[in-house]
Formats: sequence, structure tokens, C-alpha cells
Amino acid sequence: MRSWPTKTLALGGDYNPEQWPRPVWDEDVELMRRANISFVSLGIFSWSWLEPAKGEYEFEWLDTILDKLHAGGIAVDLATATATPPPWLSAAHPEILPVDVDGHTLWPGSRQAWCPTSPVFREYAVALTRQLATRYHEHPALAMWHVSNEYACHNLPCYCDECARHFRTWLQRRYAGLDVLNDAWGTAFWSQRYTDWEQILPPRRSTTFNNPTHVLDYKRFSSDALLEHLRAERAVLDELSPGVPVTTNFMTLDHFRHLDYTQWTPTVDVVSTDHYIVDALEHPRAELAYSGDLTRGLAGGAPWMLMEHSTSAVNWQPTNHAKDFGQTIRDALAHVARGADTIGWFQWRQSRAGSEKFHSAVVPHAGADSARFREVEELGRIAGRLGELVGSRVESRVAILHDYQAIWAAEGPCMPSSELDALTAAQAIHRALHDRGVTADVVHPSADLTAYDLVVVPQLYLVTDEHAAAVAAAAEAGAEVLVTYFSGISDENDHVRLGGYPGAFRDLLGVRVEEFFPLGPGGTVALSGGAGTWWSEDVTALAGTDVLMTYAAGPLAGRPAVTRRAGDGDAGSAWYVSTLPDDATLATLLDDVLAAAGVAPVVAGLPRGVETTRRSDGTTSWLFLLNHTAEEQTVSANGYDLVADTPVDGQVRLAPGGAAVLRED
Repeated sequence: MRSWPTKTLALGGDYNPEQWPRPVWDEDVELMRRANISFVSLGIFSWSWLEPAKGEYEFEWLDTILDKLHAGGIAVDLATATATPPPWLSAAHPEILPVDVDGHTLWPGSRQAWCPTSPVFREYAVALTRQLATRYHEHPALAMWHVSNEYACHNLPCYCDECARHFRTWLQRRYAGLDVLNDAWGTAFWSQRYTDWEQILPPRRSTTFNNPTHVLDYKRFSSDALLEHLRAERAVLDELSPGVPVTTNFMTLDHFRHLDYTQWTPTVDVVSTDHYIVDALEHPRAELAYSGDLTRGLAGGAPWMLMEHSTSAVNWQPTNHAKDFGQTIRDALAHVARGADTIGWFQWRQSRAGSEKFHSAVVPHAGADSARFREVEELGRIAGRLGELVGSRVESRVAILHDYQAIWAAEGPCMPSSELDALTAAQAIHRALHDRGVTADVVHPSADLTAYDLVVVPQLYLVTDEHAAAVAAAAEAGAEVLVTYFSGISDENDHVRLGGYPGAFRDLLGVRVEEFFPLGPGGTVALSGGAGTWWSEDVTALAGTDVLMTYAAGPLAGRPAVTRRAGDGDAGSAWYVSTLPDDATLATLLDDVLAAAGVAPVVAGLPRGVETTRRSDGTTSWLFLLNHTAEEQTVSANGYDLVADTPVDGQVRLAPGGAAVLRED
């Protein structure tokens, strides 16, 4: 077994040698050494090459490439190769195929064409995992196991009869009986009362809206079903390859919300994720930062792995833009700034054929004699110098709460506005903090919130009593707490908390909301101190609560819009924002909240468009400065710049699109 690279920032990516003739393999290893590549993820989509027929295994090719990688000093994150079944398996067992909400079978011909609960698929996947673990546990190139790939990217949710059976079993474990389920689902409405477990189906296409709690529980079940699959393969690895770390690549992108990764992290030894820039987003760089902070939150603040991103264009957007020259380095360092200690790309060599042949790679179609490969070579040199910060952690005194189950509930049927994305407030506040040079951990409500000076509760529609109490405890311990509109509305069964919104946080905030007034996309409302967007509410400030801003127009004119309730003694204040202020208004409000919390930017006077974070190991700190503008920027700082490999005395000059990582004096 090879140790994971720790004396360098680990650099690498997905390697698919089965796509190439063997003479290319030696060239690949030599180019990897040239670019300071220290790891590869191997065999992710190789099932049909490893087992071309049932029970007939061909390992010679994998033996050969593992030996070559080991000789080249490359650590291997070896996949169980179970992400996509080979054609012979789905042909022999079409019952493994997933079914969509309308009852249509999703046929093979792409990838991940398997039902999350199929016992047949699991049997074959576990058998292959067993073969690989037995054969390669002692191989000196093996440094980590990579289970499956991007769970739920294409095959969730599945609505087949097998999933229906497993869903009923899952419900029987969750609820003590049908009476309890009927109460939780509110089946007194629309005559939905169940009198036998066999009557319950997945929330397939129906005449109109499905029961919201039924839909929510199916999302919970679906996430758990794939987690059981991960655990089944993990159990084989623990049995036959003990001591080798295990991971699977999460997808902490904005648009991927199928799995409750908070429940998944205990099953992996290392948290890893994939991230790709989505150009269609209004603020793609801010989304990258949010994703990194979320991944760090899932890792409990520990360093994490970026398993995949792209050197340049992807292949799945309407227009696949190439990255600017220099952006390959800057994007990689943006993830390191958020806590990544491993930087991987999809993929090593750009494919000649297949659906991803125009997806960029480390070695592009043009070959190693290309600007993009030379940029990776330069990053390889930088990665060697950045080895000293491996294991350090990102400093943050701000928490933003993120709960996948609350997101699922807020995206359920029949909400006050189907136009309002569940992460609108979270990402707007995170972006405003990011622009101010203030780092935030994006964490689950079960995290230790008393460790923070500011806790932001953005659109936390569904919240348990326990998590609401944790927020109140953070305020009692001295943290400033900022709660936004549409928070604390329902309990874990998606039952509305009665007595006025924001239910779970009403007493903490000292406000009572009687009715929502959604504004819709592009809608605005005048405030006494600016403007609000997307949403508004009829707020009453209770005794002891200060009104900081009111609505200045419309049906709510004169009503409170932003409030603050001071805490007793050393307790922090609780702020409520019943709309989403426009950028300028939100910035002013956050300046007041940050001042009350005693939270300052990482760097004072940061130029607009320059991103900054700080990592520390307790004795040494490293300051990250990333220039996202097209102009040179100057930042006051001292230390040694590991990117430029030069000392900095008083000022660091950032070239357009440039970056610096300073070991600070």
C-alpha cells in the first residue's frame, strides 16, 4: 500500500488507460512525472473491461498499468468500477434498469443505468468489488479505494416496483405503524388515509400535486437507498482490504441536491467532491466558493479532496466556454483556499470518442505541446511548494446553515412561490461575505454552532426542535444570529408550526409573521433603507424588538422589514430579515451584523474582485489572494509568496487573473 501524497499538494485526476493503446501508457506516466502528478483515480468506468462476461475476469491490463504507475511514483485511488453496469448485465437482467416518474424504463446506452435498490445489481457489484479487493489489497500502488462514482447523478429518483417494495420497508422502520405514518403525512387531507402498507407507492405521476410529506420521505428514502449501496461495497473493502482509506466523490454543486451528504460522511474516510463551473449561473465564482465551504463543512473543517474539476471547457452546457489562460491555476487554487488538499481533474487525457470527447483534460487533443498542459505543469511546480500547508485548516468565525432535507421540503409541491430557489438567501449572504473578505463555514444545523461568532439561518424552511434549540443556544452563548424569511416554518414532517411564522424562531427573534407576500422573479419592494427582492412578509415586532428597516411601499408600507432583538447579558442579538435586500442594502446590513459580532475581513481594504481566505495549522498561517478581475490589483501583506516563489514586503501585486499564497510573517 502506498501512502497518500502529503509532501506536496496532491495533483492528479481520472485516468482511463483502457481508452488508449498500450504504447500511450508509458507516455502517460512520463507526462505525469513531468507535470508533478502524484495520484490518479483509476478504473472508474472499466467494469466491461474487467468482467467482459459473467464471472470471467480480465485483470492483466489493470495489473500492467498499476505496475507502471507504481514505478512512476503515482499513488492510485482505485475504483470498484461499479458506477455503470456492462451491457451483458443489463441484457441478462433488464430488471436492474431504473424507471422514471411516468413509468418509462431508462435503457442502457449511457451510464449509471441501474436501480438504486436492485438486489441483482448489488449482488454483481459486490462480487466485482470482492474480486478487486482480493487481488489488489497488497499492490504497492494502491493508496485509496474509490467506490462507484457520482452517486445519483443520473439514476435517482427511481420509481420502479423494486423501489416501491424497499420504500415500504424503509417507512416501516421510520414509523411505528400506519397510524403514525398517516399522522406524519397528514393523510386526513384529500382522503389519503392508508390502511395497509401495500397501498403505499412511490410518488409517481398523479392527477395533480402529490402529498408533500410523501414526496419528502421519498427523497429521504432514495438518499438512504444509495447510501446502503455504498455501505455494501464498503463492507467488502473493510473485510478484504483493511487499512486502506475509502472515499466516493460527492457532488456539492449548486444544482445537485439529490443526496443528504450529512448522512453519508460517516461512511467515507475522506470527503471528496466534484465541482464544475456553470457559466449559466449569475455568479459562478461565488458558487464555487460556496461549494468549497459546504464541502469543508461536510468534512467537519478537515481538509478534503477535489476529485474532479475541469482544466477548461466541459461538454454538457448549452455553450461550453473555454477557460481563460491562467484560470486553470486560479480555479484550482480557489478550491485549495477553501480547504482542499487534493486537486483532481476529469480527466487525464482527452477522449477521442464518446459523449465526453469534447470535455477538456490535462492532456488535450492537441497533446502535451499546448498552452493548457503547460499551465498544468506550472501548477505542478506550485503544488510542490504548497506542500507545507497540507493538513492546515481554513479559519472562519461565521457559520451558514445548510440542510439538504430542509431544501427538499422547501422545493416540494404547492409552496407560496415555486420561483424561489431554496438556496437564494444562503448564496446571496455568502456572496456578500465573500466580497467582503469574510470566510464562512457552510454547515449542518447539528454542527457545534457555539464555536462561531455569527450564525446565519437562511431560508431554513424545515427545522427540528433540536436544531432550533441549537440556534438559540448559539445566541445564548454570545453569537449574533441572523435569520432570513421563510425559516422555521415547518417541523421534520413538513407540518406548519402554528401560531405565526417564523414558528421555530419566533421567540428568539421577537417577531410574529401573519402572512407571506412573495414578489416573484424581478419583483422588488422599497424599504426605508434600500430595496427588497423576491419576498416580503407581514411582520409584527414584539415587545423588546427593535425595527431597523420598514417597508416603504405596497400593501406592507410602514410594516417592519428588518428587526433586531438584543440578547440578555452576554447573549448575542437575533436579527430577522423578512425580504432579500438588494446587494447594496444587504452589504450595509451585513456590515452592521459583522461589527456587532466582532468579525473582521481576512484582509482590510480588499480590492473588489479579489478573493481571500486564510489557512492555519496553529503555528503558521497562509494567506490566499485570488484576483478575479482583468486589472492588476495591489493588496497590503507580508510574507513569502509560494506561487511566485518570492518574498513579499508590504504589498503583493496580483496580475490580472493572478493568484498569491503567502506564508505570513
